[in-house]
Amino acid sequence: MQTVDGGVLAPKGFTVNTASCGINSPKGSRKDLVVIDAGGTASAAGVFTTNRVQAAPVVLSKDHLQTGMARAVVVNSGNANACNGEPGMADAREMAALVAEGLSVPASEILVASTGVIGRPLPMDVIREGIREALERQALGPDPDAAESIMTTDTVPKTCAVRCDLDSKSAVVGGIAKGAGMICPYMATMIGVVTTDAAIAPGALQAALRRAVGKSFNCITVDGDMSTNDTVFVLANGAAGNPEITRPEGDAYERFAEALEHVCTDLAKKIARDGEGATKLVEIRVRGARSDEDARTIGMSVANSALVKTAIYGHDPNWGRILCAVGYADAESDPDTIDLLLCGHQLTRDGQGLPLDEPTMRKALSASEIPVEIDLRLGDGAATVWTCDMSHEYVTVNAEYTT
Repeated sequence: MQTVDGGVLAPKGFTVNTASCGINSPKGSRKDLVVIDAGGTASAAGVFTTNRVQAAPVVLSKDHLQTGMARAVVVNSGNANACNGEPGMADAREMAALVAEGLSVPASEILVASTGVIGRPLPMDVIREGIREALERQALGPDPDAAESIMTTDTVPKTCAVRCDLDSKSAVVGGIAKGAGMICPYMATMIGVVTTDAAIAPGALQAALRRAVGKSFNCITVDGDMSTNDTVFVLANGAAGNPEITRPEGDAYERFAEALEHVCTDLAKKIARDGEGATKLVEIRVRGARSDEDARTIGMSVANSALVKTAIYGHDPNWGRILCAVGYADAESDPDTIDLLLCGHQLTRDGQGLPLDEPTMRKALSASEIPVEIDLRLGDGAATVWTCDMSHEYVTVNAEYTT
């Protein structure tokens, strides 16, 4: 596996064009709509929020994905098109229809995603113009601003791409993602679009995506809030020319699944690192649990603790907050067997505190990446989750989000 440049444009056959519609900011000030075209009908897969309140584009795209095939994805930022009732559904359907008309394909082959403020009607007048603008620019070639066009409170665009070998053919998996707040699976408030030129059947592609999401996007949290719009799409156009992967098994499938997981994990970590107001990426490794699921549950309990996150922001080695979060997690643990390491320094053995060198720990906690290792010493279960610290700026960003 080799890292390459290009994000969603790294695989063969894909084109990307963006537009500045002026959805939630002055027209021309930022890109806020993107059309990602596979170049032909492609295998498609998707994973969505499990929130009972689901945005119109989520509902529509679930329906369109029933065939396992799609031509393109259209994404807007600045407006979530959530909680808008039937008018919202009509707007999502119109977005799909406009792209479909421009590409001369059925509307059912267009997937739709939206992100931004919930409960505001989608400004279809500017979106219609933006979609036309994006489609007219297709002939001009690919646009490098795809990752920027889906950002909301993100501070940086998030892209990744890798090359892998599939039965003597070279295939590429590339992706973009957005997300900074309202992040907690299943799934986070995020949009992710992954492209690949690998030839893989829809069922195998869906299996690979679920596996990758389970170890990446479903292992991050910023603030413990689950959104209404979370979506990850994958389009596979087969342009690499490898023998089609038809089942979720075998060497070629495993190599593809590993490449997809790598891209998703890289994007997920970038989301956690870019959490609203964040200054640190926190990686929590849990081992010795009764099961992998118990390990993940405990890891997410620690990752979602506001007390843990604020202590890390303040460089405070208050390890008792971590053990407290372990103990109230809905998973088995024994307070007399927990070993805890923070920034490589062991702070507890058998659940009891060791002598603490506070100046050394405060210096260690000033780093931009903070490792937390928790050994429960109960079994073989293990998991890794990612989060960030919580600063004063998180409150500022979210207190002023709609204004």
